[in-house]
Amino acid sequence: MSKIFLFDALREATDEEMKKNSSVFILGEDVGHYGGSYKVTKDLHIKYGDLRVLDTPIAENSFMGMAIGAAMTGLRPIVEGMNMSFLLLAFNQISNNAGMLRYTSGGNFKIPLVIRGPGGVGRQLGAEHSQRLESYFQSIPGLKIVACSTPYNAKGLLKSAICDDNPVILFEHVLLYNLKGVVPDDEYFVPLDKAEIVRKGNDVTIVTYSRMRHHVMEAVNILLQENYDPEILDLISLKPIDIESIVTSLQKTHKLIIVEECMKTGGIGAEIIAQINDKYFDLLDAPIIRLSSQDIPTPYNGNLEKITIIHPQQIIDSVRMLLSS
Repeated sequence: MSKIFLFDALREATDEEMKKNSSVFILGEDVGHYGGSYKVTKDLHIKYGDLRVLDTPIAENSFMGMAIGAAMTGLRPIVEGMNMSFLLLAFNQISNNAGMLRYTSGGNFKIPLVIRGPGGVGRQLGAEHSQRLESYFQSIPGLKIVACSTPYNAKGLLKSAICDDNPVILFEHVLLYNLKGVVPDDEYFVPLDKAEIVRKGNDVTIVTYSRMRHHVMEAVNILLQENYDPEILDLISLKPIDIESIVTSLQKTHKLIIVEECMKTGGIGAEIIAQINDKYFDLLDAPIIRLSSQDIPTPYNGNLEKITIIHPQQIIDSVRMLLSS
């Protein structure tokens, strides 16, 4: 076991899969000689050459289209977005090509494509660099979407995504790259469609993902001192949502809090609520509480930025309110 940074875990996953399979390659802005904006691809161009670690122009729609075409021919491209917000410029290619081609070709083409990079609300990065894009991509048929939250699941998810024959979007939070955690020395994979039970409990189910996992755990450390016993689920898979794991937890707790950095309107939390209300409403003993970001562009001002997203105290207050009613 080794304790490493999250960006190093992603780099290890990429390195291992490139070493095993010569069809795996990386492309994106500054991924080569610069080593990527957050050093996920540092020095890989030395090991694998400039054609397998390919620096691209600032033209997201062009190199995304090239990656999809490469995937159709049997290669396994990994596209790094310098910031996931920039990949909105390639939204047409991701939705109309990556998501559809396996279906519209009658299965004649596979699209083994990974799209990954930094996103989420950073520290005064401004509105265009602090977007929460999960809900933008969640409604596109044909895509798989995962969000890492620890070095362990970051490495395992990326390895699984590279090996998958479908397009996978991996969301990495910009503030988690320097998070340290334990990663096994032996090879391992993390499923692309399963939530992780972070903590077992009986009082209330708290569902979260990405950076908010750590805000939830900070809140839980205080709640435990007050004899509350929450169960914590890290979604990991945002498409498809592992609703079965949520339901299994609700069969014990009968109360649900969703904590996300995504916008409230049309977000991941909204989809979970819809699915629970459609099929599992009778499991609930209280209305679902949804703690989501404000429906506004993220302010540059530091104090206003803090107000935009959920913080541990709001989670603590929600648990107290739900369990006292």
